Amino acid sequence: MVKTKKVPLRKSVVSNAQFPKKELLRIVCNKAGEISIDPTGKAPGRGAYIAIKNDEALQAKQRRVFDRVFQTTIADNFYDELILYVDHQVEREKLATVTYSIDDAPEI
Repeated sequence: MVKTKKVPLRKSVVSNAQFPKKELLRIVCNKAGEISIDPTGKAPGRGAYIAIKNDEALQAKQRRVFDRVFQTTIADNFYDELILYVDHQVEREKLATVTYSIDDAPEI
């Protein structure tokens, strides 16, 4: 009998929808009050999750979601960095699904 592994779910602070933890990005606030992106999901501190989707990152900036979650004022450049990071991850995911046949391969 094969055991099915339980998939940990977390809630996105932007959309309040539940997603598998691997589909989310963790934002962490450490004891010093520094806010940072946590790609590993293991940094010490209080974490909040956001779905890796362009529209969620933009909404997070518009609504200043992490200011509210961490009860502090966060500079705009953090939100800009978050949007760039999410855009990059979305593009990487698209590239991972692209397949080439021998006929379509780019010339070297």
